[in-house]
Amino acid sequence: MLDPRLFRTELDFVVAQLARRNFAFDATAYATLEARRKDVQVKTQALQNQRNSNAKAIGQAKAKGEDVQPLLDQVAELGDALKAAETELTSIQTDMDSLMSSIPNILDEVVPEGKSEDANVEVSRWGELPEFDFAAKDHVDLGMHLQGMDFELGAKIAGTRFVVLNGGLARLQRAIIQLMLDTHTDEHGYNEVYVPFLVNTESLRGTGQLPKFEDDLFKAHSNPDLYLIPTAEVPVTNIVRDVIIDAKDLPLKFVCHSPCFRSEAGAYGRDVRGMIRQHQFEKVEIVQIVKPEDSARVHEELTLHAEVILKKLNLPYRKMLLCADDTGFSSAKTYDLEVWLPAQGAYREISSCSNFKDFQARRLQARWRNPETGKPELVHTINGSGLAAGRTLIAVMENYQDAEGHIHIPEALLPYMGGLTVIG
Repeated sequence: MLDPRLFRTELDFVVAQLARRNFAFDATAYATLEARRKDVQVKTQALQNQRNSNAKAIGQAKAKGEDVQPLLDQVAELGDALKAAETELTSIQTDMDSLMSSIPNILDEVVPEGKSEDANVEVSRWGELPEFDFAAKDHVDLGMHLQGMDFELGAKIAGTRFVVLNGGLARLQRAIIQLMLDTHTDEHGYNEVYVPFLVNTESLRGTGQLPKFEDDLFKAHSNPDLYLIPTAEVPVTNIVRDVIIDAKDLPLKFVCHSPCFRSEAGAYGRDVRGMIRQHQFEKVEIVQIVKPEDSARVHEELTLHAEVILKKLNLPYRKMLLCADDTGFSSAKTYDLEVWLPAQGAYREISSCSNFKDFQARRLQARWRNPETGKPELVHTINGSGLAAGRTLIAVMENYQDAEGHIHIPEALLPYMGGLTVIG
């Protein structure tokens, strides 16, 4: 959520910045609502002051032995008026909160202009593209050939966009996840956490999934409402909701492996083949909670931590700075890491690493105590996939295949494979 003071003092700036995202902010509707809020708030405060004055007058009248009934009648009338004003102010504030929660983050100034992914800017690329003397198979054909990837069984058990992995491929995905966790904890200094896979509405509002993206979520039939997590970002970042963190404890660094669940509403027709876009998938999430002055540097650091996994697996990739219209709702700046998939002859997203600045923290009321002022201030939040395990599995399968459709295990994964060097 954006700082409300920006709207009161720099409205033209906010409108211009939101226009970069192709977000048309209704400044007139906001101004009308804000004027009502100010008017009713002044009225409410005046009634409160008058009630307090009357209460004091009643005390003085009683001390003098005077008749206080007229004053009591006035207090009763003021009470009714005050209650009505407070109810109106609450209603206006609810409307204001609803409006503010629908507004995306302001973009970092370095984010390029653009209205589609075609305007994303390549920052760097790494690795040599594999050269095969045979036609590269995609992960679906490889998985079915190896009898280790069964989409029909996934559909039978749950429905479309689910898969059952077995044998060597199931172990390979587990090895990939273990490599990620070991690297981020042992080498990058993250604290591993295990979190609930169901979260409440407050948690989803805090990280920006609600109310805008409810159609993308799987909602449980429960009271109170619970949702399956779309990413571990939600429960992990909510660890610091309503917390004031001691300055000496920053940065907080978390890594979490979890399943993720997404309805993929509106995504039909794209990536329907295979494991690229599933309703359920595995991911290792890395999250940092930092002081505001550190967030730009930490965003680069966290992105590099995700890149390390790709380098360990010797998977060619490129780093993309997302343009204005392609940057996510809560993010101020996002890098996508895109891995090379030989069968597609293209780079595909395997990680998004974002700096949210204080946008999530304001929703979460996640703060740190600045020792220089002694006052609580909002933290900045940064997170990314380190990496998406299913897409990493796809990349390993396609980049390490041979002409017979066997999958050779990358050297970095051999310690986790129980002596298995080739699947097939």
